[in-house]
Amino acid sequence: MENYIVSARKYRPTTFESVVGQQHITTTLQNAIRTGQLAQAFLFCGPRGVGKTTCARILAKTINCTHLTADIEPCNECESCKSFDDGTSMNIFELDAASNNSVDDIRELVRQVNIPPQAGRYKVYIIDEVHMLTTQAFNAFLKTLEEPPAYAKFILATTEKHKIIPTILSRCQVFDFKRIQSEDIFNHLRQIADREGIRYEEEALHIIAHKAEGGLRDALSTFDQLVNFTQGNLTRQLCNENLNLLDSEYYFRLVDFFRQGDIPHSLLLYQDVIEKGFDGQHFITGLSEHLRNLMVALDPATHKLLEAGEALAQRFGEQALNCGLPLLLRLLDISNDYEYRYKDAGNKRLFVEVALMKMAALVSNP
Repeated sequence: MENYIVSARKYRPTTFESVVGQQHITTTLQNAIRTGQLAQAFLFCGPRGVGKTTCARILAKTINCTHLTADIEPCNECESCKSFDDGTSMNIFELDAASNNSVDDIRELVRQVNIPPQAGRYKVYIIDEVHMLTTQAFNAFLKTLEEPPAYAKFILATTEKHKIIPTILSRCQVFDFKRIQSEDIFNHLRQIADREGIRYEEEALHIIAHKAEGGLRDALSTFDQLVNFTQGNLTRQLCNENLNLLDSEYYFRLVDFFRQGDIPHSLLLYQDVIEKGFDGQHFITGLSEHLRNLMVALDPATHKLLEAGEALAQRFGEQALNCGLPLLLRLLDISNDYEYRYKDAGNKRLFVEVALMKMAALVSNP
């Protein structure tokens, strides 16, 4: 147990090729290294857990490698690569601006920059959460950032680009990291599960990928949590139970009741949902999302917008065809309207029940 390492650290990418979902960034950086046109300062910005600090470390390791591969990747064999992997490199410095954000901290950094590297080609400074620096600290950093020594490179990382002052932005090459596609997260989780010998249902991995909302680190944290909960046997049912998610089966049944104009069973299903501890807001938000998925499943051209496994996507397609576009549009209109007005409702249970009755009555009284 003492040697346990969470998946986000154990499977942190160590090469540009292994970075998930940011090919537009890694390709640009590799081309810059290949042509020798490397800027003195970079700003990596984007949501949390998408690879900003990871890419910064890979870049720092790669530009100091003395025997780059033909693919512009670190060799992992030279002295510089080994010292980086061991955490003993004297050329790469990481600073957390959240706790080192004063003018004095930046002045100390500037003083260190003026000392040439004792070994290796570049001194690389990675400043994480750089938006936390005070205005005075930013101003103390400007001159060094604009005209650093030839051996100094700066990589700034932030989740809040709008808080960076324009004079800093103008001195950096800005790279915008994007949210990672659910399919890329799913494939990465599947590789890890296969490597660790973990049993899984593909739909369970899709649930984790969807819940992460584009953040790979969040997905890996959830994955570790569920592996412990399920004792290495990831199933859709257990994932829904642990993450407090309402199983999609409820929504498939509910839409079938709407198609049949079955008001009593629609209300009984909602009663079952309440007894399982879910509130009305959670339920009606999930219903709107389900109806949205049915809409995009109607046309094969928009199937790629479905964040679901193959079997579940097929079910969406079948139910969408059974409903037809006119009914789906009316259902979605009611669902969205009631979801928007839910927080102002007095009797919230009755409010949701009225919405269900209206939707179930559409077939008999359009």
